[in-house]
Amino acid sequence: MTNITPTSAPKTPAHSSSSTGKNTIADGVVEKVAGIAAREVAGVHDLGNGAARAIGAIRNAINQQDRGQGVKVEVGETQVAADIILVAEYPVELQKLADEVRASVTDAISTVVGMEVTEVNVTISDVFIPSDDNDDDVAESRVQ
Repeated sequence: MTNITPTSAPKTPAHSSSSTGKNTIADGVVEKVAGIAAREVAGVHDLGNGAARAIGAIRNAINQQDRGQGVKVEVGETQVAADIILVAEYPVELQKLADEVRASVTDAISTVVGMEVTEVNVTISDVFIPSDDNDDDVAESRVQ
């Protein structure tokens, strides 16, 4: 995966001008739109890598969810490129899930933000297995 948002370059919002004024859309807004669209796809458990999800859990505990978690965008004058990192639910078809996330994010950015999407890179960093959450249960004895 290529990092399309260099850490040394400042984030610049998208601008659109008309004869009566200028519109500016911040990168964070585009990230939120993409994050919401990705989460709406069935089979997406969460967005972000392990560290981002840990920070996200803390934010959720204080009711400040980061809807752009796991999303990085590069916004130009008229075009957007996005990188999405997600955790899939088991047992979804991973290639199909990535394609559906790409389509959902592309549609949302085109519709809500009104900009052309040049690419959406989807990285599936983990698979969530529901039984992993039940590790706190006491194991039943196999014999009596």
